[in-house]
Amino acid sequence: MAEQAITQGAIEAIFSDPERARAQYPVPVLQCLQIKTLDSKGGGAPERYRIVLSDVRNYVQCMLATQANHVVHEGKLKRGGIVRMKSYQAQALKGKNVLIVLELEAIESLGAPDKIGNPVGLEGGAKLEEAQPAAAAAAPAFYGAPKGEPTQESKSQVQRQLASRPNNNNHNNNTRTSGGVSSTIYPIEALSPYAHKWTIKARLTHKSDIKTWHKNNGEGKLFSVNLLDESSEIKATMFNDQVDQFYDVLQEGQVYYISAPCRVQLAKKQFSNLPNDYELTFERDTVVEKAEDQSSVPQVRFNFCNIQELQSVEKDATVDVLGVLKTVHEVSSITSKSTQKPYDKRELELVDQTGYSVRVTVWGKTATEFQGKPEEVIAFKGTRVSDFNGRSLSLLSSGTMAIDPDIPEAHALKGWYDSTGRHSDFATHSNMSSVGAASGRTNEILMIQQVKEKDVGFDKPEYFSVQATIVHVKQDNFCYPACRSEGCNKKVTDMGDGTWRCEKCDVTHDRPEYRYILNFNCSDHTGQIWLSCFDEQGRKLLGASADELMEWKQIKESGDASDEARKEAEVRFTTAFDSANCRKMTFRARAKMDTYGEQQRVRYQLMEATPLDYKMEGNRLAEMIRQLGV
Repeated sequence: MAEQAITQGAIEAIFSDPERARAQYPVPVLQCLQIKTLDSKGGGAPERYRIVLSDVRNYVQCMLATQANHVVHEGKLKRGGIVRMKSYQAQALKGKNVLIVLELEAIESLGAPDKIGNPVGLEGGAKLEEAQPAAAAAAPAFYGAPKGEPTQESKSQVQRQLASRPNNNNHNNNTRTSGGVSSTIYPIEALSPYAHKWTIKARLTHKSDIKTWHKNNGEGKLFSVNLLDESSEIKATMFNDQVDQFYDVLQEGQVYYISAPCRVQLAKKQFSNLPNDYELTFERDTVVEKAEDQSSVPQVRFNFCNIQELQSVEKDATVDVLGVLKTVHEVSSITSKSTQKPYDKRELELVDQTGYSVRVTVWGKTATEFQGKPEEVIAFKGTRVSDFNGRSLSLLSSGTMAIDPDIPEAHALKGWYDSTGRHSDFATHSNMSSVGAASGRTNEILMIQQVKEKDVGFDKPEYFSVQATIVHVKQDNFCYPACRSEGCNKKVTDMGDGTWRCEKCDVTHDRPEYRYILNFNCSDHTGQIWLSCFDEQGRKLLGASADELMEWKQIKESGDASDEARKEAEVRFTTAFDSANCRKMTFRARAKMDTYGEQQRVRYQLMEATPLDYKMEGNRLAEMIRQLGV
């Protein structure tokens, strides 16, 4: 039964006569002979699979597009299984015939029999090369066309041909006609340095500003765009002359045909947030044509990570996130340490149905022109993961944001929030650990003895969480006088004349702002540990500002104050410290090797102190028991 279902002869026809293959075998049925996982070339890139498909007569090597990975992940694609190949792209790479499979359906009712027949591999890629004629002279609707343009008469003729070009939306249509010449439309997924004659049809989803640089050996400028089709995304960059050539031509949201010559090279992951191993560099003769059909290419592609799962995402990874806007903070400004330039930023709080919240920082115009309102759904594409406060996100300059996007995930999230989410309490990642090496699991609460035995922070800075009770808070040197300028916090010097000077800001204040540098000891049933913390966490622990405690300290030590005032100040001062003792909390801390004199030791800095949520703690313990199979 399985052999009768297979479309025999389809593979040879796909490479030798694509038109006949599309007409005679619109959805070929084939057998999967092999599935192999390929190593990814970039961190955070999706898994890639190579499969071998057979039509009984011939077999062919295939690359499974990432959009079709679900058939492997769901266990539907099996060795020996029978499949319908609904969408594909034929290629010749390094002289070999290859299929890029864009959409695949497993026919599970036919089972997974042993190899049917004795299929043979097709000969090299000669036939495929013949089926891909080189691009001819560009039409006048092209931008950046090669030199040697056609005459005005021929331009008019080409314009008439373009205007009358049929619009075929068949999902297997992989050719287009330009000036009467056919050229293959490649999926972005199929681009590689080995493909030389290609055209992609893609939507421009992001366009950067023009950036300039000045170095000893010269100066220049560049801008970049993100391109999207049904198979994948890719970044393209233009330098110098190509900036003038293409910047005004390429517009966000529009669909274009882009044709080689255009350099395909390994992606510089530090400058790109796209999950593609390659990127493009436009050249002088790169051809760009605005597509008449703008609807056949997706608007945007999201690969959402829910907020709870952020804890298992590595620091500095790039993710897409969808959430309900809970809080909108005011715009603030910071100064870059490297360039001394000011940058505007705005912090947003997102929540989702996992019961977690996360802070997202947006920058520049996105921050100052932000129009979102609480309880709206926002989708972020291209945010960088930070370990500040457990996990937080920052929208990259190449990232995008959509308010109330018209996608199923957003509608489902909005429905949940309106029905139950509005009145829910949300957890943060601040009480979770991110030490993989020390704990083996990124969400594990460690015991103090484990922190020390596993040498957390010995080789590199690491984060961990413990549940412990505060035993003692040091009262000496609990704070320092800081600059009052916004965002500075540097220590100021007492000038002896009633003023305080900040060397960094080059300003003098009439008084400082005192900020905490607390040291406290905490313990659990396995041991004790000293933690240090700064102002924000110090306020949480002592329930008062460092300014207030310093005022009480000065009053109780003053010879000018009355006995009653000194006594009251001493009670307040002592009570603040005593109130922190015997409190059991979840402490999230950073461990880092520190050198003092000639001695090295690991110091532990508190990042977040959270009162125990007994409901969450009970659920955590129940989950641990479930995983142990008890």
